[in-house]
Amino acid sequence: MLRTSITRSVSAVSRRYSTQAEATSKSKLPVAAAVAAAAGAGGYYYYFHVLHPSAESPAVKVQVKSPLDPEQFQNFRLQKVVPYNHNTSTFVFELPDGQASMLPVASCVIVKASDPDALKDAKGKPIIRPYTPVSHPDLPGELHFLIKKYDAGNASKYIHSLKEGDNLAIKGPIPKYPFNVNEFEEVVLIGGGSGITPLYQILSYALPDKNNKTKFKLLFGNVTEKDILLREQLDELKRKYPDTFDIVYVLSKADKNWKGGSGYITKEMLKNFVAPPSLGEKVKVFVCGPPAQVAAIAGKKEGGKQGEVDGILKELGYTSDQVFKF
Repeated sequence: MLRTSITRSVSAVSRRYSTQAEATSKSKLPVAAAVAAAAGAGGYYYYFHVLHPSAESPAVKVQVKSPLDPEQFQNFRLQKVVPYNHNTSTFVFELPDGQASMLPVASCVIVKASDPDALKDAKGKPIIRPYTPVSHPDLPGELHFLIKKYDAGNASKYIHSLKEGDNLAIKGPIPKYPFNVNEFEEVVLIGGGSGITPLYQILSYALPDKNNKTKFKLLFGNVTEKDILLREQLDELKRKYPDTFDIVYVLSKADKNWKGGSGYITKEMLKNFVAPPSLGEKVKVFVCGPPAQVAAIAGKKEGGKQGEVDGILKELGYTSDQVFKF
């Protein structure tokens, strides 16, 4: 199963795509980098000495920083493409010297074409898009993206046109929310479509932690059953951690044999399934999905800022301190 060093600042382009929690102080960033370094070193040891004890490894080296750069784009080679369903594939990029990505949770990267003439908008400017890896930060030598191809998505169509051996320019990490295990008693995750990736990043990081006591509940909306991304991984997490993780799948176009939720994620579903806002600072709600869905559930984002809480969550009494929109 897939499991998912920040400098002091990122470039102007990076900031356009960053929705890092506004309450995070800059002083926390070196801490995140240190934690990521420790995770990377642990992954190196686990891979060579536990999973593959017979594998030949060089003299033990402690990885102290990510091969990714938050200040500038770097080219990474596409190692392989693994089809997932009718319009989504996993793109596996090679990281140099078997290094781990060491991406902090939760964070993303931004990508653009390596060929400066290959992916531009109507004004001739490079098209740059954010993506959240679905591979664990300590996975050696690889960075995985689960990318859905949209008819109107120039970036997604371009990435789907890449062949093994081609390069993609990647920059990051871009910090989003500094998630800490056991920071909350209850965490609600509301996702739609490919918006599952940052939510999965949190789940795959927190649930396996032997000290985790937080209860996670995921409401995941899709059009049809075949559109549900990462279902195998999510179901496996539920099987492994039944006391701390629960899921409700919701389909807007469900067939007659579907036994999960039908229609759209509603006020009634949230009211019956998730922790109430009366828990105060003990509960956190994370939302990620298509803009229309996010607006209906939590209110619109304002550019790179969170914006006021609105929609269903406001009706239920949640406050801005309790809600984060990816």
